[in-house]
Amino acid sequence: MAHPAFRAAAVRVRVPATSANLGPGFDALGLALGLYDDVVVRVAESGLHLDIAGEGADSVPRDESNLLVRTLRTAFDALGGQPRGLEIVCANRVPHGRGLGSSSAAICAGLVAARAVTTGGEAKLDDVALLELASEIEGHPDNVAACLLGGFTLAWGESGAVRAIRMEPAATVVPLVFVPARPLATETARGLLPRAVPHADAAVNAGRAALLVEALTRRPELLLPATDDRIHQDYRAPAMPESMELVGRLRAEGVPAVISGAGPTVLALADEAQVDKSALLAGEGWAANRLSLDTAGASVLPLAGAAA
Repeated sequence: MAHPAFRAAAVRVRVPATSANLGPGFDALGLALGLYDDVVVRVAESGLHLDIAGEGADSVPRDESNLLVRTLRTAFDALGGQPRGLEIVCANRVPHGRGLGSSSAAICAGLVAARAVTTGGEAKLDDVALLELASEIEGHPDNVAACLLGGFTLAWGESGAVRAIRMEPAATVVPLVFVPARPLATETARGLLPRAVPHADAAVNAGRAALLVEALTRRPELLLPATDDRIHQDYRAPAMPESMELVGRLRAEGVPAVISGAGPTVLALADEAQVDKSALLAGEGWAANRLSLDTAGASVLPLAGAAA
């Protein structure tokens, strides 16, 4: 492969927050949410300059160990070679370590930006390859599929490859996220999962996950039973008791609530009539946000109004 040529102009990429699992759809189902990170990437003459504002600005590294930079490097390798230098500006709004897909956002932003600044990038790294590479970096496909495609996604492995389909979530669904002050590492949450689960629980989850596809796309009135989970949330409860207590409190009042991803954020897939009640049930100690459903996924946008 010949060394690639790079565009002189900067590119701006916007990537959404995501919620994975959605109750029973462990490592398979994902939902894109209307909360975004913006990344501007420009090929420079030399060096690496990384400017970060917003979430993680005081904690994430500003060198080659940064996840976004590492992903850009991986993508450039796949595209044929590295640029001489990079200038990167990030405006981060997706909370870190809260189960809203911040790592997937960084990974997808890096892949899409690298492809966009490379001449002929889409021919060298198509959408299928982009999903494969994102899943390899992240370790599982649920968040990255939703981040890349937008909407409601189902991802799976097939003969060693990763596949995903996008579905349109019902417009009446109102995502509410309740974000606690303390983060939780995904590795910690995964470490609490058992090596095996009872057959009966697996059967319940299989039925609920199938029902969730129907409920979230066409029959939101079924979201409460459809979001029932038996194989991961209760096992993770010791790491986030307040989150699980809030899930139980909301569900007892008829609000379809789940742990978002590995937690500790709580996601409610409410209807309009449940919004105020949900906020009251949550009480103090949570950053409560009503979000939209993202339908675009990772997008290359005009540079005007870019991150600063």
